Amino acid sequence: MVATHTSGPIQIGLITAEPIRLEGLMSIFDQPTEAGHIRMIPVSGTLAQLLANRSLEYLIVDLNSSSNGLETLETIRRLRPTIRQIVIGPEGNDQLVLEAIVAGARAYPDLSAGPESVRIAIEAVVDGTIWAPRRLLSKLIDRLLTVRDASLTNASASLTSRERQVLDLILMARSNREIARQLGIEERTVKAHVGRLMRKTGSDNRIELTMHALSGSHLADYSSSKPGNGINPSWYVTEE
Repeated sequence: MVATHTSGPIQIGLITAEPIRLEGLMSIFDQPTEAGHIRMIPVSGTLAQLLANRSLEYLIVDLNSSSNGLETLETIRRLRPTIRQIVIGPEGNDQLVLEAIVAGARAYPDLSAGPESVRIAIEAVVDGTIWAPRRLLSKLIDRLLTVRDASLTNASASLTSRERQVLDLILMARSNREIARQLGIEERTVKAHVGRLMRKTGSDNRIELTMHALSGSHLADYSSSKPGNGINPSWYVTEE
């Protein structure tokens, strides 16, 4: 069971393109709040309206009603990077789960999740964790191990200090433009660093690079030197 909070109520924004899905999301919050748990207040509106609400810190994004759901996640992360996103998406799509997490999602209950499971996922995110159902998490771990094993020949490749900085920011789901701005370098220079990182780790794309970093020795350096900033396996909480 996820650790509970005793602080005041929190607002949860709801993003969906279909009115009937909005009603379903609103029903998640119909049950009375149990003692020791978070009181959640749902807030509906357009994406622009919710992003303009500066007191809003959490969003539920329905990927099932949108053909460009990942772009929505990236837009939210770019415009309001402190907002924590909970995604409700299709079942059985491991690639989409990972892409959603890289794009900014901090929980991924799928369509099989009931209201109580979604509330648990929200509480996990409020407590600073990343949440995924056990069956999906197991598959993701298997994929991480596969990528690690496939890249053992490249594991000894040394990274420059700048490449480590770039990789740190990739693990924090920063775009190339954001990385360039934070490091004070050109975006094309960031792209060059990313390309070298892919070659050194044997990754074909940015997602594989992220998976390699999560399963490799770089993660130990990252999690010990920057607690609470990146994606850490101990953050994952599974359904009971």
